[in-house]
Amino acid sequence: LRFDEKVRVVVFKSEVKGVFCAGADLKERAKMDDAEVERFVKRLRNLMDEIAALPVPTIAAIDGHALGGGLELALACDLRVAASSAKMGLIETTRGLLPGAGGTQRLPRCVGIGLAKELIFTGRQVDGQEAFSMGLVNHAVPQNNEGDAAYQRALALAKEILPQAPFAVKMGKLAINRGMEV
Repeated sequence: LRFDEKVRVVVFKSEVKGVFCAGADLKERAKMDDAEVERFVKRLRNLMDEIAALPVPTIAAIDGHALGGGLELALACDLRVAASSAKMGLIETTRGLLPGAGGTQRLPRCVGIGLAKELIFTGRQVDGQEAFSMGLVNHAVPQNNEGDAAYQRALALAKEILPQAPFAVKMGKLAINRGMEV
């Protein structure tokens, strides 16, 4: 995707109704030794960094649960659209873990340090409307009968981006991302 000039916007969605991404399989992770866990988390973090570094806008369409690594995936995207009924949270502390794929960096940039600490320390889950009110998502929409309201809104948002000058959009993303590091 990084090198395909025809790609102008990427929308991430799930094919599983009611779930955007449920995060890591903790039963599988429990069977890993420390070295395997370290490699697993490093690969996951690298994947999220690669998604964040895509040169085109990325949109997460959250039509269901986005928990742990699932929310970290959404946070790696530039924009997030959620169904009001979606459930999101960095719930790792409720399992004796820490968010390991960039959530501890990306969530504070999104909602502020104090609120990010509260959400991570408590492992609290929020719905799409709460996520919108705290700035975690750009849009919250009522879920439809098909279960794809966030995806439909994400497509509409992508269609707003498409007519814009591709180079300007790419450079805008780059300037914003680099500016956040200053």
